Amino acid sequence: MRYLNFLSAFIVLGTVVIFSSCSKEKSATTGWEYNDPKNGGFEVADYKGQETGPGLVFVEGGSYTMGANYDDPMYEHNSPPRKVTVRSFYMDETEVANVDYLEYLFWINRVFGSDYPEVYRKALPDTVVWRDKLAFNEPMVQLYLRHPAYHYYPVVGVSWVQANDYCAWRTDRVNEMLLVERGILDPDPDQLNENNFNTEAYLAGQYEGLVNKNLQDLNPNSTGERGVRMEDGILLPNYRLPTEAEWEYAALALVGNNVYERVIDRRIYPWNGYVTRTNEKHYYGSFVANFKRGDGDYAGIAGTLNDGAIIPAPVGSFWPNDFGLFNMAGNVSEWVSDVYRPLSYEDMSDLDPYRGNIFKRKVRDSEGLIAEKDEFGRLKYEPVPAQDLIDRKNYRKADNVNYKDGDFESSINKDDWLKQEQDSHSSTMYDYSVTTMINDKARVYKGGSWKDYAYWMMPSTRRFLDENGATDYIGFRCAMDRIGDPSGY
Repeated sequence: MRYLNFLSAFIVLGTVVIFSSCSKEKSATTGWEYNDPKNGGFEVADYKGQETGPGLVFVEGGSYTMGANYDDPMYEHNSPPRKVTVRSFYMDETEVANVDYLEYLFWINRVFGSDYPEVYRKALPDTVVWRDKLAFNEPMVQLYLRHPAYHYYPVVGVSWVQANDYCAWRTDRVNEMLLVERGILDPDPDQLNENNFNTEAYLAGQYEGLVNKNLQDLNPNSTGERGVRMEDGILLPNYRLPTEAEWEYAALALVGNNVYERVIDRRIYPWNGYVTRTNEKHYYGSFVANFKRGDGDYAGIAGTLNDGAIIPAPVGSFWPNDFGLFNMAGNVSEWVSDVYRPLSYEDMSDLDPYRGNIFKRKVRDSEGLIAEKDEFGRLKYEPVPAQDLIDRKNYRKADNVNYKDGDFESSINKDDWLKQEQDSHSSTMYDYSVTTMINDKARVYKGGSWKDYAYWMMPSTRRFLDENGATDYIGFRCAMDRIGDPSGY
């Protein structure tokens, strides 16, 4: 009897599973079935979650105290503590290495080198940053970027603008590979000039490529096939520079130091404690990062080079922090996306704080269609015009870089307000090259480097450089938005 009851239950359960697997998902609001050409073909993707892009590590978001939690020996007072929250995101496990950047240069030269050599020249790192008037660094000028011995060392001599261009290129190459891996496109090594894969141009129907097999289009009025759309969940979001808040949060990595939302051990470095040496048994006393120990001391004494690196060390050296990120202190400082302002935390949002927004839209033609891509294969953008912002509540102008700090409303001199009709920026607070080096092109870089003392390895310290500037101690790493579930499951 037990056997018969079990068999009956098994048959019923199997029948339910079969019928449920055959039924299609329906709209909860209209009752119409999704993905059915008989109903018009509205498609809803079976989305399994965001794929982790190459080189990235997941960083689960949360709240933390952004800014200084120590005395300010520099008396700069430019990072007051403030409680903020950042959304989950991804970040490169290591800094971008020379070999990664050489791949980028090779692709640019192959695609644009014949007709637009200036694109290649614009992307070249400034290797002359290694020169010093009173030092012999000429071998570094010639060898550091290109010699295979330095392939896996962090790229330097790259400006903030160049780093952003690299992020855009990387986005397109990764998304192109995703389409190739899924059999939608075939590899096309003959891409040239404007005929190169660009994610936005592809989505806008302005790039087709070597099609292997398009997706099925369920719209009964269509040709029966189509390219990939963003709604399919196949393409990844943009690689980009992390915001200052994201970078600092990722560097501190307090995920390993909290119990039931209580941080049991605050950090001033990306590791626990107040010293720069490890207490691990087999490496006791070794430095945990690559930095300048003192005047004239970059690595210790021959035979016992403590941090093992006189200049930058290979990416992935030393120990990762609790998010699995390497060299978030020392080795090279890193560009972040923010425009620099002192005391900027006071005027920032407490959710994903960031300064540097210039809101743009795609350029459209006289018929309202997206304008033809440019000679480099990219869609054209323009700042949102003022006439489109009259009734907006969340922002009233496209350029918000100097909002509340450098614009007319933030000036204490009311006479400046009268100039607003003549000039969109006030020079009263930031008189560039006269009383300050801060302007709307000053970009933040974070973290200490091989050339810095330990103080600058604190994630909350911050410095700035013109977005077109470059040094022998600033590199970068990329980040990417996490879409959907912030826990990463």
